[in-house]
Amino acid sequence: MKFFKKLFGTRNERVLKKMRPIVDKINALEPTFQAMSAEELAGTTARLRARVAAGETLDDILPEAFAAVREASVRTTGMRHYDVQLMGGMALHRGEIAEMKTGEGKTLVATTALYLNAVEPDPENPTKGMGAHLVTVNDYLAQRDAEWMAPIYQSLGMTVGIIVHGLSDQQRKASYDCDITYGTNNEFGFDYLRDNMKFNIEDMVHRHFPFGVKDGQTKTFHYAIVDEVDSILIDEARTPLIISGPAEESTTVYYTVNAIVPSLRRDEDYVVDEKAHSVTLTESGVDKVERRMSVRNLYDAENVELVHHVYQALKAHTLFKRDVNYVIEDGEIIIVDEFTGRKMPGRRWSDGLHQAVEAKEGLKIKDENQTLATITFQNYFRMYNKLAGMTGTADTEAEEFARIYNLDVLVVPTHRPLARKDYEDLVYKDERAKFMATLKKIEECHAKGQPVLVGTTSVDKSELVSRLLKRKNIPHHVLNAKNHMLEAQIIAQAGRKGAVTISTNMAGRGTDIILGGNAEAMAKGQVESVESEKYEEVLKNFQKICAKERQEVLDAGGLMILGTERHESRRVDNQLRGRAGRQGDPGASQFFLSLDDDLMRIFGGDSIKKIMERLAIPDDEPIVHRWVTQSIESAQKRVEGRNFDIRKNVLEYDDVMNQQRQTIYALRLKVLDGSEIREMVLNAIEQVGYMLFDQYCPVGVVNDEWDWRGLKTDIEGNLRIKLDLEPLMADPDKAGDLLIEFLIKAYEQKVENTVTKAVNNRLPEPEPGLVEDFDYDQWQKDREKVAEAMLEGFRLYERERFLRAIDTLWKNHLYAMDHLKEGVHLQAHAQKDPKVIYKREGYELFKQLIDLINQNVVQSMFRAEVQGDRDAEKLRRLRSNVAMQYGRGALPTPDGQSVAASGGAPGPVTRVVPKVGRNDPCPCGSGKKYKKCHGAQDAATL
Repeated sequence: MKFFKKLFGTRNERVLKKMRPIVDKINALEPTFQAMSAEELAGTTARLRARVAAGETLDDILPEAFAAVREASVRTTGMRHYDVQLMGGMALHRGEIAEMKTGEGKTLVATTALYLNAVEPDPENPTKGMGAHLVTVNDYLAQRDAEWMAPIYQSLGMTVGIIVHGLSDQQRKASYDCDITYGTNNEFGFDYLRDNMKFNIEDMVHRHFPFGVKDGQTKTFHYAIVDEVDSILIDEARTPLIISGPAEESTTVYYTVNAIVPSLRRDEDYVVDEKAHSVTLTESGVDKVERRMSVRNLYDAENVELVHHVYQALKAHTLFKRDVNYVIEDGEIIIVDEFTGRKMPGRRWSDGLHQAVEAKEGLKIKDENQTLATITFQNYFRMYNKLAGMTGTADTEAEEFARIYNLDVLVVPTHRPLARKDYEDLVYKDERAKFMATLKKIEECHAKGQPVLVGTTSVDKSELVSRLLKRKNIPHHVLNAKNHMLEAQIIAQAGRKGAVTISTNMAGRGTDIILGGNAEAMAKGQVESVESEKYEEVLKNFQKICAKERQEVLDAGGLMILGTERHESRRVDNQLRGRAGRQGDPGASQFFLSLDDDLMRIFGGDSIKKIMERLAIPDDEPIVHRWVTQSIESAQKRVEGRNFDIRKNVLEYDDVMNQQRQTIYALRLKVLDGSEIREMVLNAIEQVGYMLFDQYCPVGVVNDEWDWRGLKTDIEGNLRIKLDLEPLMADPDKAGDLLIEFLIKAYEQKVENTVTKAVNNRLPEPEPGLVEDFDYDQWQKDREKVAEAMLEGFRLYERERFLRAIDTLWKNHLYAMDHLKEGVHLQAHAQKDPKVIYKREGYELFKQLIDLINQNVVQSMFRAEVQGDRDAEKLRRLRSNVAMQYGRGALPTPDGQSVAASGGAPGPVTRVVPKVGRNDPCPCGSGKKYKKCHGAQDAATL
């Protein structure tokens, strides 16, 4: 294999070699685009889109599109794409992951591929594109990058939208309607779920396209680039997106179970497996719980929920730590992202775990929620027709990207050679010795003016380092989940002379550390607006300061990265290292570890400790050996493998749900569209009819034993129609088909009767002589118009009933599937594959769901009463503005206006009968006051 790689080069080298001639073409076009006026440059999009609509491919227009973006960038931002950045853009266009080191300008790289794919025309509207999405990890980065790059797209005639938390549906719809849309993974995913809970197709915010099915997955979105792709598609893939509503279960059980946990002893009553992140009760523990909860057998079927609560409480007490996995703010548990160190307000652990943690901390427990809609990031992003990604570290997970997302990784070369030095890990006997050594190293760097970035894995560790530095009077900044609002300002200045910055995991921070400091950020911090005259003056002053400090920092060795603990993912460690050495700058990195660190303690720390004791190594002396580093990397690989298995497991379970979700959402979209609602209702009637017939007249049972009476009782009781059994009993072979014919005919008759009744209520035949020269032809035409409008109203009612049935029963189905997933794991003890059982039983539940939807729709439509039925009344008024005009006489519409039959503008109501006051005698001659006679009837009619 090595011989062939040497002979032909790696795949990466071959791909980059093929890109070189295309880069040359782009460079050759540069003078052409430089010569264009602003108007000519702005017209580029329309010209390129027309060419693609005429038959050219995106690859055909790529050189011109990329050259246009480069020129637009130079004019609007002052940044010119390097050749390697153009290669990164090509990788993104090909639907690959571009791995680019920190500081190589990923934000700018994305502009070329986003623009090119946003040019691709919508087949139904060739002058408009199908949209291109840039997905990032948080609102700050989405807002920053969109505003930063927007001038590039706008100068090329494109529109830019942003999707962040707190926007209205109208704002979201407008943003998705733009050529290019920046947003967060959570917002994109939740918008998809919310769209599939809407009651009007016009209210849906996402744009959907019929790309068809590829690799068993329905493709409905056009193109997306996922920034920090490893963080979004791998780190967050274990947690599905869930929209939930309040469940009915009481919260008292959480307090009750929580009170038991302190009495249980670790290793005696329960065993904690930190590797598997699980807790198991021992027999002793089971006995104690049974006594405290007064139950005879904890594992009886009736105690399934109780067992679940006990295990969640144990997890909350043993595996979820305050200031590591969560923080408490304003009496609420705020989850901390284990990979980025960011707080995630609004997120809640599911399955009762969040409530268990609230009980543990003595907080008010919020009601448990029931799932209304859910999807994993894997299945959301697999709905894009073309998907690409960017990151500084993807190669370690290349296999997973290929297997799950069908994404290849292309390592894009750096613009300048990497000059960072990565030193061997230093391993100390205990945590105290490690932090003392870390403190000493920080002092050394600070004394010579070298900026230091200290990486920690949790909030409490970052605060521990901060306390140590305060004792030494070393000025520093702390960046963790407790003050992430300031992170951009802090990181921007982390490269200044002698700066010391302590940070939880750096993944997803998205801000470069510039040696000497970031002059622009410093100026913006002092001036209210960048538009003011003072800004330029302040900026120039800071630029001088930063330029001087930059040289001093370079002389001191650049940015020093000190890691205080290895993360369970090598990729997160690499991201921390990658903060130093941007664009050829010098820098260094080193990890200070101890045998008390979680990773070392869980995976083989004892063996290293024995070696240190055997060699009599002092506590404050580190052990530095290749074998130790290899042991750590081996432990990380094992954890990564376990996490991959967890993600794969989540995906395999969600794949079952995904097929069901796609079927239900497609059905729902068809109902929302409404053009085939009549056929859908008739099909539901047919399905229900055959199901009822099979229930009472099953195949394999002789005709004489069929339960005709049961069939009649069921249909008449549930559908409220009279069923004549004689025709069915006279021809048993065709009885099923005859039943369907009868049901469909009965329903069509019901619709007709409903419409006729509504028309008669609206436009009754006037009494002879009430209106002079009455135009019966026009009256008949308008009755037809009213009938048409009322029929449309009835179709709206059918649509509403269908949607309510789908939404209610889908919610119940999700609840059933959640319980099924919990239950099938018990089957593993019986040597049965839980996933096989989940697929089989899940399929049966889904068939029942479809049957229930049909039954619900059919029953509600047959039972619907127009007279006195509030829903029908509401829908009957929905289309009441029908045009009416009758020769010299006119009947008013409910709003008191009349409209010409030709559809003209409203005109005055011409009255043939003189106006009658409420207290005047009724014109009919009854002697009663008008308000007590025909006035009341007229009011009812109006």
